[in-house]
Amino acid sequence: MDKTIGDLRKDYTLQGLSELEVDLNPFIQFKKWFDQALSAQLPEANAMTVATATPDGKPSARMVLLKDFDQRGFTFFTNYNSHKGQELAENPQAALVFWWAELQRQVRISGYVEKVSETESDLYFQSRPVNSRLGAWVSNQSEAIESREILERRFQEFKNQYENQQIPRPPHWGGLRVIPTEIEFWQGRPSRLHDRLLYTHLNNGTWKIERLSP
Repeated sequence: MDKTIGDLRKDYTLQGLSELEVDLNPFIQFKKWFDQALSAQLPEANAMTVATATPDGKPSARMVLLKDFDQRGFTFFTNYNSHKGQELAENPQAALVFWWAELQRQVRISGYVEKVSETESDLYFQSRPVNSRLGAWVSNQSEAIESREILERRFQEFKNQYENQQIPRPPHWGGLRVIPTEIEFWQGRPSRLHDRLLYTHLNNGTWKIERLSP
């Protein structure tokens, strides 16, 4: 008999997550897990869901690539005029989710969003492949377009325009940093009794760690 969606399940048995094992600093703990995801050669280990919402609460989510993280927060780059860019301008709060299936791990991050400095955006933009830099000029991200041919024609036009020249960063393109107020580390466990440790940022600058029921 063919399985139904409801029959799809897997027991998670790789490892556990203890309060005695994790670092008191969630950024250090995230780096530990992220480095392990890289060492395991997971595909697109830096892929994350970015969830945003309009001021009246209509949510939307999409996959984006993490491009930097440090004690300030988690950074990705986008067209500021895009759907997510406009939502974040009006309601600068976001949630991120990393799902590393092979390690049976998930990280959830929520917090406030700010633009990174123009210097940071310029540096990252110039590190991108040439065609990706051109693509930032070509695409009016999230806007309706009549055909693929329009994109390809615009790409060739910009390629000709910037031939043998440095491609400047478009003023509508740059980085956004999610400054976390909460970070949850989730480790799959047998019988759906998963380990969940939540870090909450306190007013004094420290982090409180709590175990959540699965």
